[in-house]
Amino acid sequence: MIVTINPATGEKLAEYPVMIAGQIDTVLRQADGDFRQWRTTGFEERSACMKRLGELLRTEAAEHGRIITLEMGKPLSQAVAEVNKCAWVCDYFADHAEEFLQPEKSEIDGATGMVTFDPLGVILGVMPWNFPYWQVLRFAAPILMAGNGIVVKHAPNVTGCAIAIEKLFRDAGFPEHLYRALHIDLDEVDRLTGFMIDHPVIKAVSVTGSTGAGQAVAAKAGKALKRSVLELGGSDPYIVLDDADLRQAVDVCVAGRLLNAGQSCIAAKRFIVQSGVIGEFTRMIVEKMQRAVMGDPFREGTEVGPIAREDLRDLVHAQVQRSVEAGAELLCGGQVPNAPGWYYPPTVLSGVKPGMPAYSEEIFGPVATIIEVADDEEAIAIANDSEFGLGSAVFSQDTDRALGIARRLEAGSCFINSMVKSDPRLPFGGVKKSGYGRELSHHGIREFVNIKTLLLPG
Repeated sequence: MIVTINPATGEKLAEYPVMIAGQIDTVLRQADGDFRQWRTTGFEERSACMKRLGELLRTEAAEHGRIITLEMGKPLSQAVAEVNKCAWVCDYFADHAEEFLQPEKSEIDGATGMVTFDPLGVILGVMPWNFPYWQVLRFAAPILMAGNGIVVKHAPNVTGCAIAIEKLFRDAGFPEHLYRALHIDLDEVDRLTGFMIDHPVIKAVSVTGSTGAGQAVAAKAGKALKRSVLELGGSDPYIVLDDADLRQAVDVCVAGRLLNAGQSCIAAKRFIVQSGVIGEFTRMIVEKMQRAVMGDPFREGTEVGPIAREDLRDLVHAQVQRSVEAGAELLCGGQVPNAPGWYYPPTVLSGVKPGMPAYSEEIFGPVATIIEVADDEEAIAIANDSEFGLGSAVFSQDTDRALGIARRLEAGSCFINSMVKSDPRLPFGGVKKSGYGRELSHHGIREFVNIKTLLLPG
């Protein structure tokens, strides 16, 4: 059985039966059957279903937000905002998929070359718990609009979310088995994920999760010669230059670090600050982090809820402790509350140097690490001194200066004077151990199609 637990209280929420290989085989074959019908539908029919899905998400946002908050502890206001963002991605691909997948024609030595974008088949999604609706919908909307089918192996601690999402697709009018959720015991994840990737129905796989999970899945997909897209961990550097608007920078940095209790691959994690402003920046960020309201995620005004699981909270605390033991200065937070639930307070570490966990590891919690640099060159070098390369940000009142730095950062994105976030209109993904491939925009929808070349005689 899969057991879900409320991270705010430590109390059991529900139990769910797990699936075995025979049941998974049945689901995959059912999904393949519905895919073969779905691939023949036109964009108008696909769009109508996707639009209805967006409408349902908006209408039922409070209900779905409540499930998110119960299962993984996100403050309710943030959970409802996540559901509404899902409606946006549904509308976006309902409106633009046909445009993105229009055949491309060109003249080739008197003949006509044509490139078409055809469905691949049933795509496996391995999805995480931290944005349990958004990660799934941003994966699913373009893939279904391209004419594919989907099966999702969601994180066990958000099984209620997985079931609710599957119901949403059926209620929106999609074929019954075109989108299916699979419930797998933790001890069987590696074996059964391999079984699914090897299965003839599955044509490709998309993973959002840890670097370790991505490596394991990518190895299986590579062995099976099946395409994969990986959106993995990150340790996003936020560079604060000596000409930055500090109040704006601090506001954005704190928001980027505390959203979802810091449990985001694109959270602001490393604050790389130039010497001329580090004193004032540090004072301001500590003050703002200390004022952040931590507590019951259902209570209005709560900014920081619990960490999603006890083991994850303990890992964050261990990383903070080891960093302090290595010489980092603890400026606030850093103590496990003596109270029910898996809370961890907003924490600031300064004097962070190479060799400390806070310098090189991804900390998946509300912990800000401050690293001092002398100039632009050192800032770039420190930002790139990481195995990760997902997002990044630069704060400066000189746009050309900031853009020059942004172009040299080894990351999938760089936001100037704003927080890193995913947007349906922009491609999203990383480099290095943050993964490969892209989600969203026209780049994302073309990851899971057969880009077919046709040549017609003149």
